[in-house]
Amino acid sequence: MDQIQIVATEDAPAAIGPYSQAVVAGGVVYASGQIPLDPRTGEVERGDVGAQTHLVFRNLRAVLQAAGSDLNHVLRCTVYLADMDDFGTVNGIYAEYFGNHRPARATVEAGGLPKGVGVEIDAIALQAR
Repeated sequence: MDQIQIVATEDAPAAIGPYSQAVVAGGVVYASGQIPLDPRTGEVERGDVGAQTHLVFRNLRAVLQAAGSDLNHVLRCTVYLADMDDFGTVNGIYAEYFGNHRPARATVEAGGLPKGVGVEIDAIALQAR
């Protein structure tokens, strides 16, 4: 069996439970869900869902980078929304970060997200290096 690498970076929020920011096995990165936590302060972004989504992507990008990947190597994402009415806003920002790259995706409305945030996104990606 391939070695399993645990990924941890100070450029993204520390895990707030018994899990890793990401795990790499066989050249595949499994990034845990990122919420809009400021990695420097540990505080939640309380702005609108647009501001939250930008911070989620900055955090996700930092985790992927620490794992030797990037957004262009993402295969699949799951987007969790506290309110499906925010889909259009989140979808537009999602498109900005991925550009012409179009990973597979599922979007679900969650009954509640950690710390009462509006959006959480996880990803599966290939290592770039």
